[in-house]
Amino acid sequence: MRVVLAPDSFKGTITAADAAAALAEGWASIDPSAEFVHRPMADGGEGTMAAFAAAVPDAERMPVVVDGPAGVPVSAHWLLLPPTADAPGGIAVIDLASTSGIELLDALRPWDADTTGFGQAIVAALEHGVSRLVLGIGSSASNDGGTGMLTALGARFLDSSGAAVARGARGLVDIAAVDLSGLRTAPQVRVLTDVTNPLAGPRGAAAVFGPQKGLAGDEIGHVDAALLRLAGLLGLDPELPGAGAAGGTGGALVAWGATLAPGAAEVAELIGLADAIAEADVVITGEGSFDGQSGDGKVPSYIAGLATASRATALLAAGRIAADSDTALFAASASLTTLAGSSDAALADPERWLREAGALLARSV
Repeated sequence: MRVVLAPDSFKGTITAADAAAALAEGWASIDPSAEFVHRPMADGGEGTMAAFAAAVPDAERMPVVVDGPAGVPVSAHWLLLPPTADAPGGIAVIDLASTSGIELLDALRPWDADTTGFGQAIVAALEHGVSRLVLGIGSSASNDGGTGMLTALGARFLDSSGAAVARGARGLVDIAAVDLSGLRTAPQVRVLTDVTNPLAGPRGAAAVFGPQKGLAGDEIGHVDAALLRLAGLLGLDPELPGAGAAGGTGGALVAWGATLAPGAAEVAELIGLADAIAEADVVITGEGSFDGQSGDGKVPSYIAGLATASRATALLAAGRIAADSDTALFAASASLTTLAGSSDAALADPERWLREAGALLARSV
């Protein structure tokens, strides 16, 4: 039996590559004759740079120190890919997660966390002379509409008195005018996003992702209104799919001149995932939390679609499987939380419970 292992990272606990290895070990304990093909995945969130680094020879990590989401300096890096005919200066791959990601916070900061560091990393790549940018914007910490990023790129966001607003959502709600005269010119920019949510409204950044970042009650409505106002100031369609990614950073990047792309599909093409699944009997995918958002552009739903097209059996392993999630695309699924008995136990030793999940899934086929 040929088994393709294509999980996403389990955010903050185990990388996609290590998750794939643990699943394979568990499967082999039941089916020692199985042939494994490892294709660790990402969808624009945590692990996107790692997926490119593993797939592209001579990719180079470029260190950079930026303002983290809490305003404290953090050491990060961006990835320099070799020059191509249409990108003679090379291509920069940058993860928002590594500069402005939620995992960089000790505690949620819904009003103060911002994307300035992400913008600073972009500036570092531009000053290096790259010709193209590939930006992964999943796993963000902030609700700032990408204003911190645009500020680092030269934009100015002003309140009703003409003064610069504060960072984060705290400043977002005070914006009365935007000055883009100093904004750097965008090169070719492709943005990998793991969601298709619009900027504002019931499926927008504040309503859907704000609570994960600490917004509650009336705060959600205040930030949603501010994002809608920002869209008007930037000349952005607030209904644009993907504009609500990363607290509205997707929309800010479009206003800068970038193009949004489904992250899972872009990474899958890079690593030859469709061809691998076409020759497989089974494909196992997964992520840390499989929930109601997982069917909206994330790795598991995309891979399930590839499996269906290739008549391969799709299986799911996830840290937790929420009650509101739709697992109908998978022949079987395994929850690490269920196997371990609690989420704390699963988080404490994900490698062990991924091995258990691999064995359980092997027995199901």
